[in-house]
Amino acid sequence: MTPRLNAFDQPVGEPLPDWAPRPAPARVDLDGAYCRLEPLDAGRHADDLYAAYATGTDGRNWTYLPDEPFDTADGYRRWAEAAARSADPLHYAVIDRRTDKAVGTMALMRHDPANGVVEVGYVVFSPLLQRTPVSTEAQYLLMAYAFDVLGYRRYEWKCDALNAPSRKAAERLGFTFEGVFRQAVVYKGRNRDTAWYSIVDGEWPLLRKAFRAWLAPENFLDDGRQRRSLGGILSG
Repeated sequence: MTPRLNAFDQPVGEPLPDWAPRPAPARVDLDGAYCRLEPLDAGRHADDLYAAYATGTDGRNWTYLPDEPFDTADGYRRWAEAAARSADPLHYAVIDRRTDKAVGTMALMRHDPANGVVEVGYVVFSPLLQRTPVSTEAQYLLMAYAFDVLGYRRYEWKCDALNAPSRKAAERLGFTFEGVFRQAVVYKGRNRDTAWYSIVDGEWPLLRKAFRAWLAPENFLDDGRQRRSLGGILSG
């Protein structure tokens, strides 16, 4: 595409004459077929979340998070109380509709309403949630909230460049890899090179259609296995 030129023959970006700052993410419930997202509330969610995380056999799910596994329910509750008070990151509990229990958390963070940019992060999914339709639908619900309700232009995913499962998840969910910021963060006393991924609003309609097709009941066999993968739907 030939770039637009200004009066000085300099290339400039596409104009956005109708753009206006968007609302900041809010403490709202988001309902799906397999799960719902609720603003994190320690009183309602902490006990369920601590029990869900305790089903892990070791601490590998916490390696790339700022925190370590919590040794006690009281310790986790204190963390959840502080997290629930935060406006950015804004934490949501993932509720499995089959059990009505919280099984993980995720957050919208680094809110930039002026530019319509937000990041999904601090994703802490328990073994009860991993590799289930619930985990995919939870991601879809936050994306749909950002794009369809808030009207954002860009939705980001960032992770430790060494975190292979996170990078694989981002690619599966349709994010585009944008590069690695070297020596971007120090956490747990070590360096983090940060891998950047994004989805932009022009890509969202196709992704939304793919998510809905993947999440449809007819895409799953009686034993819960998928008939078509999300990647297969996107590429097909």
